[in-house]
Amino acid sequence: MGALAEIDAVTVDAYGTLVELRDPAGSLARRLPGFGRAAIERAFQAEARHYVEHSVHGRDDESLARLYDECVGVFNEALGSSLGVAEYLAAIEEEYVALPGAGEALARLRALGLELAVVGNWDRRLGEHLERLGLAGLVSTVVSSAEAGAAKPDPRPFLLALERLGVAPERALHIGDAQADEDGARAAGMRFEPVPLSTLPERLR
Repeated sequence: MGALAEIDAVTVDAYGTLVELRDPAGSLARRLPGFGRAAIERAFQAEARHYVEHSVHGRDDESLARLYDECVGVFNEALGSSLGVAEYLAAIEEEYVALPGAGEALARLRALGLELAVVGNWDRRLGEHLERLGLAGLVSTVVSSAEAGAAKPDPRPFLLALERLGVAPERALHIGDAQADEDGARAAGMRFEPVPLSTLPERLR
């Protein structure tokens, strides 16, 4: 690719690029004896679809609590269970892990002199998750769709990140794993590269 001389910043998608869930169905199953794993998996997928569609609304304490209530309600309705919100969140959040090589790739990109940001379709707690995984300190800013008031592929989350970095869109690249990442980055006037993040430093040289 050899684009290092042409960019000053890299924005990184969150889920599927930087972090992933290890085994959410397994974690939920440990809290839900008597329910089959396949049924739990289906209910979790239903909740995940609802969350992705509505995460942009989790902007403050009140709206975030409402979002979580809705999501866990979707899960319980699909499964026929009555798991509490706090217990559901604990089951999911303990399963977040950094993707292999993600932290090392961020450190290498910084060493190349690039500004870094995370841009994710997530509620306002995205930064907390990255902090817990030891990733927040490797980037200059974290922008969630909830904070930007719009979800990818809308260009606004990208443009907010670049504004904070002080970098023009044409001097920036986004890496992600979904069509919304590519479409949103290009709508913002940025370059795009697909995952994996772990190989991006080599691709830029």
